[in-house]
Amino acid sequence: MAESDALDDTGRREFLVKVTSVVGGAGAAAACLPFVASMNPSADLLAKANTEVDLSGIPEGGMHTVAWQGKPVFVLHRSEEQIKAMNLSNGGLDPEPDKQRVKQPEWLVVIGVCTHMGCVPNKEGPGWTCHCHGSQYDDSGRILRGPAPKNLEVPPYRFVAANKIIIGQA
Repeated sequence: MAESDALDDTGRREFLVKVTSVVGGAGAAAACLPFVASMNPSADLLAKANTEVDLSGIPEGGMHTVAWQGKPVFVLHRSEEQIKAMNLSNGGLDPEPDKQRVKQPEWLVVIGVCTHMGCVPNKEGPGWTCHCHGSQYDDSGRILRGPAPKNLEVPPYRFVAANKIIIGQA
């Protein structure tokens, strides 16, 4: 075989290897596309991403529970006495000033899931009590006693009007 034929075979071989690699890579990407697309959130989950709450029906001292992303969210309309009491305390086991937990002092918005084992605490007198293991939270959602290690979580929320909030948007 002549030397020029040998170079022709090498060039052809390199060309075929490159074309095969490009076509194989494109095929692998096309095969992965449906799998990657399946990891995007579904339409019903996106619809639950934000929850709008009308505050006008919650009397002072009253609480309303709404669902947000499958979790209960407590919206507490605090009285002046509750606000004063919460400002005098930083909480117990996980100290945090009340002002860092609320956007408007009269409204507390917290995820109603105990930070110990995920139970839903009950509103009892001042604060909440988790009857699963005895954790107690104050009217700012701060842990006072019990096995729970952290305060009730404050979800992202914002006021869109004087009497309306959207949970899920900061």
